[in-house]
Amino acid sequence: MSAPVFLLQRRMDLQFQWKSLFQSIRLSTPGDPLVVLLPMGSKYHWIIVKEAQVEESLRRISSSACLNKLTLSQDEATEYTHLILEELQIGQGLVKTNSSLQLSGITKGQLKDLQPTCWPAPMPTKNIQCLMLAAIVFFHAHWRRIWVVVLWLAACAALFTWKFMQYRQWLAFEVMGYCLSTAKGATETLKLNMAIVLLPICRNIITWLRRSRIINYFVPFNDTINFHKLVAAGIVIGIILHGGIHLSCDFPRIAMADKIIFGRTIANDFGNHQPSYLEIVASTEGTTGIAMVVLMLIAFLLASRPSRRNPGSLPPLVRRFAGFNAFWYSHHVFIAVYVLLIVHSMFLFLAKDVTEKTTWMYVAIPVLVYLGERMFRIIRSMVYDGKILDATTYPGKIHALKMTKPTGFQYQSGMYVFVQCSQVSKFEWHPFSLTSSPGDDHLSIHLRSLGDWSDHVYDVFHEALLSSSSNLPKISIDGPYCAASQDHSKYENILLIGLGIRATPFISVLKDIANDLHKGNNSNRANGLRKAYFYWVTREQGPFEWFRDKMKEVSALDSRQGVIEMYNYLTSVYQEGDKRSMLIGAVQALHFARHGNDIISKTLVLTQFSRPNWPRVFHGLARKHVGERIGQIIWEDSWKGSVIK
Repeated sequence: MSAPVFLLQRRMDLQFQWKSLFQSIRLSTPGDPLVVLLPMGSKYHWIIVKEAQVEESLRRISSSACLNKLTLSQDEATEYTHLILEELQIGQGLVKTNSSLQLSGITKGQLKDLQPTCWPAPMPTKNIQCLMLAAIVFFHAHWRRIWVVVLWLAACAALFTWKFMQYRQWLAFEVMGYCLSTAKGATETLKLNMAIVLLPICRNIITWLRRSRIINYFVPFNDTINFHKLVAAGIVIGIILHGGIHLSCDFPRIAMADKIIFGRTIANDFGNHQPSYLEIVASTEGTTGIAMVVLMLIAFLLASRPSRRNPGSLPPLVRRFAGFNAFWYSHHVFIAVYVLLIVHSMFLFLAKDVTEKTTWMYVAIPVLVYLGERMFRIIRSMVYDGKILDATTYPGKIHALKMTKPTGFQYQSGMYVFVQCSQVSKFEWHPFSLTSSPGDDHLSIHLRSLGDWSDHVYDVFHEALLSSSSNLPKISIDGPYCAASQDHSKYENILLIGLGIRATPFISVLKDIANDLHKGNNSNRANGLRKAYFYWVTREQGPFEWFRDKMKEVSALDSRQGVIEMYNYLTSVYQEGDKRSMLIGAVQALHFARHGNDIISKTLVLTQFSRPNWPRVFHGLARKHVGERIGQIIWEDSWKGSVIK
């Protein structure tokens, strides 16, 4: 049986490693030789190992890589095995030790004191000062969102109250009471929300407004989609109040009202005929209202996350209309909804004067703005055809596409574009972050197969590459559009956090920063960048291969300035200190110490196992940059990202 190999790494808590080491010793077979690499200054000290166990060590390295879901070729395993043996200076079957370390001298009593430090100490949640501090920090981080939401809620409340009080003075209030006032108050909020729900999705206007520093400072443009969803939720509440009260309260009261009271109050509004409940529902106002509710219900359900993210279990015929297709096409039923909304507002029972029919006044300008936005996108996409210069396939069903840069196409690092492949669908456009920097003479994106559309695009390009065809599929682009990651230029120090493939916009940002530093243009930035920290957390080894060349390029450009610090974290590997990953960790550290190259990412950035200790990271940065601003940009499931200052 071969000896386990343990490396005490300088970058970890040595006490914690010693404890893990001795726990593993107790699990070993008595008499087995053991290799311990102990850092002493710039060298390692060791204990005995037998050369006859080289083949077994080779097998163990391969098994350790497989256990930790790492890709390791036979040649690499052989190289790493000999690296360990060379480091241990094997002679005639035995390692010549220069360490007098005595393992037997450690007692169980001494092990009790070797507990890992719990740092930093948790904040007492019941302390009033801590709660006040947390509230201040929360407000400081989210004040833009807060004032926008408060303003929106105040506008809805003001409109509701105004109409509620107004209809209390109408004669119809005697028949329908507070049901009428409540329904009409909800109507006014619906008019407002049906107008402003279109504005957050006018991407070109938002990108244009974002160029203004003053507007960009006060308006949370990174939350436009979230605000769109919030307003949509307000529409749902308005529909429930308006439609529900009409159907359950107002209409029954009209149909069953006393004839004398009906004749004295609202008979003229109904042509001096008291309608039945079914007659009211079957009227133009009733049918258009019900039709709008049905269409909105379809759009809302098909826009929900479950219907968009889980189409794979559906039959092939149904799957074609599920996923993004369901969301995209169902949202276009709002064309009919807005037409019905105008018709609905023109046939109100109680309002005969045109000046009282104000729905069109609310929605006219937003609808025209949105139509202009869509026309501009169509025209620009016809001009911005991206000719594919090169397509590269990576593990994990990834295609890196390098395209020509259209004339006049200007963008900032961190922006994204919408991509269409006419060979797959002429109507579907999907967002992808640009991984090229503004100084490049081309555009590049990394396309991962994650859904129905991207699966088809991957298959189309894969077939073209396999056939060695020079005619790659045609790609059209629409953009560029602003995103959270382009805010990096606002801060003296930035912390970029990318999860998996979501790190794509930061590749462009890092390369742009490195290019500026290399050319001496850092002073052109808003505040002059002092430090950039990039934390990349991924569950798979594959993503490191996707951007290997770009990360090497960034490291080379920043080699003198040292402004950019990059940290890779791989969560598929067992945590450092776990005996299942200790061997691969030893190989990794030895290889990095000798060659300066990481065996996991194949870059100059040493990959660490498990997840970052975020409290420690944040606390360390705060101590390092006292009195300075640090912009934190997180890119996770929501591809638009978020910024915390």
